[in-house]
Amino acid sequence: MYKILQRKFHTVNFTKKRKHMHSIQRKSHFLGTKIKSLRKRNNLTLEDLSIRCIQMNPESAPSISYLSMIENGKRVPSEDLVDVIATIFQKQKKWFFDESLDAKAIDPTPETTAVKGMPLEPGFLFSDQLLQSAIPEMLSQTGTTGRQFAHILIRAHQESNQNRYPDIERAADSVGLKRFPLTLQDLMDITKRLGIKIKWFESETSRENITTSKTLKTVVRSFFDTPNIIYLNNLLKKIPARLKYDLANQIGHFVLHAGDGARGAQVSGGKASVRRDHIGAPNMDAKDILFAWRDFECSYFAAALLCPKTSFRQFLAKNSYSIDIANKLELTTALIMRRMTSVSPYPHWHYFDAYPPGNLRAVYRGNGIPIPWGNMTSLSEPCEHWAVFRMLYINDSKPSSQISILNSDEGRKLYSCNSIRRRDAAGNWHVICAGLDLKPALLAQGYDAEETINLIFDSCNGIGGSGRIPEQAKVQIRSISKILNVGWISEGTDRDATVICPRGTCCFPEKSMDDEKPKLKKELDKIRMSAK
Repeated sequence: MYKILQRKFHTVNFTKKRKHMHSIQRKSHFLGTKIKSLRKRNNLTLEDLSIRCIQMNPESAPSISYLSMIENGKRVPSEDLVDVIATIFQKQKKWFFDESLDAKAIDPTPETTAVKGMPLEPGFLFSDQLLQSAIPEMLSQTGTTGRQFAHILIRAHQESNQNRYPDIERAADSVGLKRFPLTLQDLMDITKRLGIKIKWFESETSRENITTSKTLKTVVRSFFDTPNIIYLNNLLKKIPARLKYDLANQIGHFVLHAGDGARGAQVSGGKASVRRDHIGAPNMDAKDILFAWRDFECSYFAAALLCPKTSFRQFLAKNSYSIDIANKLELTTALIMRRMTSVSPYPHWHYFDAYPPGNLRAVYRGNGIPIPWGNMTSLSEPCEHWAVFRMLYINDSKPSSQISILNSDEGRKLYSCNSIRRRDAAGNWHVICAGLDLKPALLAQGYDAEETINLIFDSCNGIGGSGRIPEQAKVQIRSISKILNVGWISEGTDRDATVICPRGTCCFPEKSMDDEKPKLKKELDKIRMSAK
């Protein structure tokens, strides 16, 4: 019996197997991400793929948990399993390894997602331990504060969830009982019912340096103090819309966070926060992430309390998404625009809140539109054709609609936006903008979106960046406006369309493919051709 077992043992070439596994490991840095990308593009769950593997080869088929670890780079699949997965997705085996690396193969986001992600591969370089060490150094070298980094994380989370948070909606509904609209007295009654006290204070505006040449007025509007006190600035009595928002926001802090000692201050103007004394320091504290997230939660809660989803969506539809409803409801235009993005059945929205000389205070990009400026630092070359950029320097407080074509390396897209110039509570001018990506709507109606966009682009290109919308395109856009029930889309067709680009580099002419090649690659190609 011993001899039989011994003979079987020696028939296995462990050295060869070990070398083969090492070979797979050296070439499989992107294997997990490629499998995940294929699975998502084919609308398969982990369970679906596991079942398919069982059907193909029960002996080598992975469990759901093991398959998840493979996709996340924590395990390397066997050669047999790679064969099975290659057969399922009709790919050659070599495609899964680094030799066949290409951007589309390792795209971590499905094609239906508007905002593109970054592949965290090779996986071993993105472990929790290494990121915890590397991120603080990155922040220190770039001068990014922990709070700024937190805002980037929250925005990514917000965009991946398409600005929908049902749990916060339910919390707001439990407090406001879905009443719409809520008056200021209604909000005061809610505070009494919850046992919240209100105290008023005097605080005048001050000036804070934003750049060496630019200052902004700053004022503290409100904050919460444990266990149950809301402090409100007397100046809010003159701004009922802002007062209602601040009250709703601080009620959110009491409801969501049990009224703990973290003061959720609302500030207009230069100060981003008064949470920490060293808020401008290029480091990161766990509290930065927590406080920034709480601020977001309270802001979302306030919007959900003042504009319950179902009632507000019906009201928007009745008024064709006009931003003038802010006056009817005694709410801020900013709140109305932000709330549009979360209640509309059409998911492809964006929202900007811009301050001079070129800084975004609030950003939402459910449609994947590039950011025209940095939300941490001002860009030196913003594209001046963006409506949100132009209106900062136009002495006009009326809303303006614009049809825009984004011309970028990834192709052309068609946007409609509605922008308006407003003063904040501190007296600073800023521009708020809500917009939609019209391309998905055109495709949904069976229109040739590419043809329509190119028609408009050609009209604009001929006269240096703006031009009349051709009649065929105008008819299609107006039909989309009626279908989506967004009146200002149609209004935008009465004006010239404008070509915009991600940055202030010239939108025209388009770059050639040779210009896109990295300089080193071009140099290596020359060497390759000349080598004997």
